[in-house]
Amino acid sequence: MKIGLVAGESSGDLLGAGLIRALKKHYPDAIFEGIAGPEMTAAGCERWEPAESLAVFGLIEPLAHLPRLLRLRKHLIKRWTESPPDVFVGIDAPDFNLSLETRLRASGVKTVHYVSPSVWAWRQGRIKKIKKSVDLMLCLLPFEAAFYVQHDVPVRFVGHPLAGQFGDQPDIQGARLQLGLDADRPTLCIMPGSRAGEVNMMAEVFLDTAAAVVASVEGLQLVIPAANDARYTQLTDILAARPELDIKLLLQQSHLAMEASDAVLLASGTTALEAMLLKKPMVVSYRLGALTYKLLSPFIKTPFVSIPNLLANKMLVPELVQDQAVVSELAPAVLDALDQTKREALVASFDTLHQQLAVESGAIAATAIVELVNTGSAS
Repeated sequence: MKIGLVAGESSGDLLGAGLIRALKKHYPDAIFEGIAGPEMTAAGCERWEPAESLAVFGLIEPLAHLPRLLRLRKHLIKRWTESPPDVFVGIDAPDFNLSLETRLRASGVKTVHYVSPSVWAWRQGRIKKIKKSVDLMLCLLPFEAAFYVQHDVPVRFVGHPLAGQFGDQPDIQGARLQLGLDADRPTLCIMPGSRAGEVNMMAEVFLDTAAAVVASVEGLQLVIPAANDARYTQLTDILAARPELDIKLLLQQSHLAMEASDAVLLASGTTALEAMLLKKPMVVSYRLGALTYKLLSPFIKTPFVSIPNLLANKMLVPELVQDQAVVSELAPAVLDALDQTKREALVASFDTLHQQLAVESGAIAATAIVELVNTGSAS
């Protein structure tokens, strides 16, 4: 048994490693080969290229890497058509993997894509390309699977690996102790994003909101975890102009900061899922440039922007986006999130959603792939 894999970024590397370990239980002597990170390599994948070679972000930067990426994809197509694997699994990295999957599938290789692109949310016309590319889509979220069922794409919901990283209840006191926070004072975690543009767009309005909330909540502690060194420097410069705010700025430690908090004010993204898994009341917000928002908004097809609300299919947590991302709306929402009397019902909903996602992702994905290999179908 030979299994080809291509993963991009560290998150894909972790998913790939879990999948390799699960597939080895079915195929102990299987050969795994392709583009892999250190976790996949340690799990037994022969690495032709490192996963970070696909980690290219932004609008302009990828253009500089395009010739190299096209050469790499051409090389993989040639290698795997001359010596085809029994199945190919593309892990995330849809811009690279879907085209690769299309070519391999046309040559007779069974293809699997692990982690759905956000086609359910915007640019739904991409489903046509996906139908040509994959024999099986593996989804991390249940509403994604429902979308593929509607469009007759074979799919399997495998759960979200993040769900297994968090316990049923956060250790608030322990987290505050580790961060040097007062165990008895209310705490708000502020998360303006992990990219420079997000922080530039969201930090000031979040800090203005924090100032308004501090005036209404006695003893409120404020903490901001910076996603990386660059964001730490950026936020240090921003906070230097706000000496009236007593804020604890952390380098990384985002999970610990959220765990220590009573509520989270955050820029929409995976952070909302993490806050939900930590059972934290939250306020979700986001802004884009006015022109960007005008261009993109017609293509957005979902009623909600945050994963908790998408999972629940209702407004569990407030979403204040674009023109609503102002202090006059954010501050009352944060005050409401800090209200402990309203916490119990929300936490119960979060717990239900947590359990829905907390399944053995690698084992389920491996079983679906085995079914595809053995029968030609994973349904």
